[in-house]
Amino acid sequence: MSALLSAFGAGGSVVMPKSGKFSAQVFWNDIKEHGATWYTAVPTIHQILLSRAAESNEHEGVKLRFIRSCSASLAAPVLERLEQTFKAPVLEAYAMSEAAHQMTSNPLPKYGPRKPGSVGRGTNVEIAILSGDGKLLPTGEVGEVCIKGRNVTPGYHNNPKANEEAFAYGWFHTGDQGKLDEEGYLTLTGRLKELINRGGEKISPIEVDSALLACTSVAEAVAFAAPDSKYGEEVNAAVVLKSGSNATESEILAVAKERLGDFKLPKKLFIADSLPKTATGKIQRRFVAEHFLKPMSKL
Repeated sequence: MSALLSAFGAGGSVVMPKSGKFSAQVFWNDIKEHGATWYTAVPTIHQILLSRAAESNEHEGVKLRFIRSCSASLAAPVLERLEQTFKAPVLEAYAMSEAAHQMTSNPLPKYGPRKPGSVGRGTNVEIAILSGDGKLLPTGEVGEVCIKGRNVTPGYHNNPKANEEAFAYGWFHTGDQGKLDEEGYLTLTGRLKELINRGGEKISPIEVDSALLACTSVAEAVAFAAPDSKYGEEVNAAVVLKSGSNATESEILAVAKERLGDFKLPKKLFIADSLPKTATGKIQRRFVAEHFLKPMSKL
């Protein structure tokens, strides 16, 4: 929806790899050969390209108009590294299938500021932040992200219960938590079902991800909830280090602690060679949690 139809709608062309799959080994060669002016990808692919750029200069000489990121939250430190490394503005967007994909996007530089950590302003949708009882929340307050628009699905097929929940109070409920600023830029703070409830304190795993990624030795980071006898849930996280790095758990947590309160700091940090991903390269926290916590439950 984002790459194919937007390019055709603008009278452009689309480059697709012969294999039909992303390959970091041929990515920049394809960009150069066909003169591509932008690309869109999930954060995992951006991080793979950054890791490869640290070891190779394949990307040098490429001039991109912009880079788009969507389908999962892009931590601000990663966005900054992308812009510094590939010399192009990064436009983070927010989308879902029920809205015919895109709902918000950061604009190109000449149309407005790009705000790291934000997914931008609404595109063809009206956005509201609602409380649990359906009340419209003021600017800056955190609640559920809800939308209206011609591109929003009229409902789920043969599923009246899902429709009743999804369209409560006259808005489509995304299941994401976030807030709007004075200029209408949306910042996501997590999935409602993924928030970590530590003794009544609701902790955004996205915030923890970003703090861990601020450590220059960390290539990927995912925070998740782990069962805890005292607090109900505790913060855990898994990271993948950059090639050649040998950072320790204590060193990584020391950097994260500068950006997080003590109660948000992961009590257990798993350092791994890779993180489990879906077939499309996305990271889902529940799968990551299952992967790292299951071995512990067998002990």
